Amino acid sequence: MPVTADEVPARPGRPRVLLLLAAAHGGPALAVTVVTGLLALGGGLHPSDAAAVTAAVFTGQLTIGWGNDLLDLSRDRAVGRTDKPLAVGSLPARWVARALVVAALASVLLSLLVGWRSALANVVLATGAGHAYNLGLKATRWSWVPYACGFGTLPSVVTLAGPAPSWAPWWMTAAGAVLGVGAHLLNVLPDLADDELTGVRGLPHRIGERRSRGLAAVLLTAASVLAVAGPAGSPQAWTWVALAVVVALAVLTWFARGRAPFRAAVSIALLDVVLLTAG
Repeated sequence: MPVTADEVPARPGRPRVLLLLAAAHGGPALAVTVVTGLLALGGGLHPSDAAAVTAAVFTGQLTIGWGNDLLDLSRDRAVGRTDKPLAVGSLPARWVARALVVAALASVLLSLLVGWRSALANVVLATGAGHAYNLGLKATRWSWVPYACGFGTLPSVVTLAGPAPSWAPWWMTAAGAVLGVGAHLLNVLPDLADDELTGVRGLPHRIGERRSRGLAAVLLTAASVLAVAGPAGSPQAWTWVALAVVVALAVLTWFARGRAPFRAAVSIALLDVVLLTAG
């Protein structure tokens, strides 16, 4: 009788918490969390509210990563993914499912601590977009939409948690959305071949690696230009230096291979957060 995913015993090795973090795509989740925290601190939120909204986003991001690996378990095993704890049997699926439920409840409760407006933006638009991607949009030409929605909503998750709740300025929303699409294009590149084998054909698969890299470089630069030019008044001198660094990192996304382009995108995101906060 074949062994099901839930029956695979945990293999000895790294501590369970590290395996769970790996299954949650911990790097991107932590990057989004840092972005949220910087926006919250720069947006004038009370420290307790800043901590709550940051934790709410973090737990929501964990559910997206765990949901992705649970749904992709058969695909990951079919292509021999050795970098995913679920696929290699280091984690039983039931552990990940339980962690997902706990994190989802925590995200909702933490979101409500800073008001229903921010809670709806985080749970429905930011976190919900990630789950929509996992549940099917990733395999369509609309695979970029959840990233645009999730990243574009993130500044508003913070501003709606403030003492005077409001949607983020248009240029912040646009910068986040454009940045998200660029990150999506680069994040998928290392997995193009494996995705094709398992029937996943999102936008990057349809336009190819070279066009994806070129489009991502343009979008990442455009996001930074919005962050510099969007706020009222003349940009400060240091913002032009930051923009020059962004251009250099965007060029790196064109020439680098593996996960380096995505790491460059994360670096650009952090620079954009500094620019957005200053704005």
